[in-house]
Amino acid sequence: MDYKACRLCARECGVDRASRQLGFCGATDVMTVSRAALHQWEEPVISGERGSGTVFFTGCSLGCVFCQNAEISRQCVSGREVTVSQLADITLSLEAQGAHNINFVTPTHFAPSVKTSVEIARSRGLSIPTVYNTSSYDSVDTIRMLDGTIDIYLADFKYYLERTARSLASAENYPSVARDAIREMVRQAPRPVINGGLMMRGVIVRILLLPSHVAEAKLILKYLFDSYGDSIYVSLMSQYTPIGEQAAPLNRRVTREEYGELVGYAERLGLKHCFIQERESAGESFIPKFDNTGI
Repeated sequence: MDYKACRLCARECGVDRASRQLGFCGATDVMTVSRAALHQWEEPVISGERGSGTVFFTGCSLGCVFCQNAEISRQCVSGREVTVSQLADITLSLEAQGAHNINFVTPTHFAPSVKTSVEIARSRGLSIPTVYNTSSYDSVDTIRMLDGTIDIYLADFKYYLERTARSLASAENYPSVARDAIREMVRQAPRPVINGGLMMRGVIVRILLLPSHVAEAKLILKYLFDSYGDSIYVSLMSQYTPIGEQAAPLNRRVTREEYGELVGYAERLGLKHCFIQERESAGESFIPKFDNTGI
């Protein structure tokens, strides 16, 4: 797969990004990174004690109206162009700083370059796991291409209902796309491998609870449990923070009662591998500064 007639994500724009045409993601074939630094606020098996080596790409193929990282996903107000060799050097620098893993955040639209960069980095001595931190709006072919390159999939499952996906991301096909993408992720990493409290291989699926969307989050949770049981980890996220002007109900944070209802449902299902967040995780202070740190 490459950037000509691009179909890396499920929008299948088909534009020739190699000729500097822009698809929905807003990117050409040249990677743009807005931050590369240790990050402490991922799941415990990812962040550990020293942090995850996060690489934040600009642009996004999904474009949720409430995006917490909108300044880089849609507005693209920061970011520097990097080559595959430079990205490889960045990953090696993060490992030297003590990162437990290399965490590619919103990488779908640059997946071929990420794959090449990892191959280069490993030839230069990269020895820590790689993490593909995605909205799950990836084509199955894109995920399949990464087999052998990515160790850990940190995947969102944002919407269960087509009408919600259409309303909040103009992506009515998101539910089926995410199911197919996650199925391929689990095929590649069918069981979690934990060493010293850190994930070495596996799949974590995140559910970001939105205000007034508890019922839909429960549907996602039930689907994941019925499909994969304890072969994946699930992360229930309460950190939703209104960014900019949002219409009700997205103009408020999730209540304790809403999050408690979702957590209680997970407990009744009998999930063994489930991460729970403290309410204090919500807030703009937990959104990193996209100031080209580490680039």
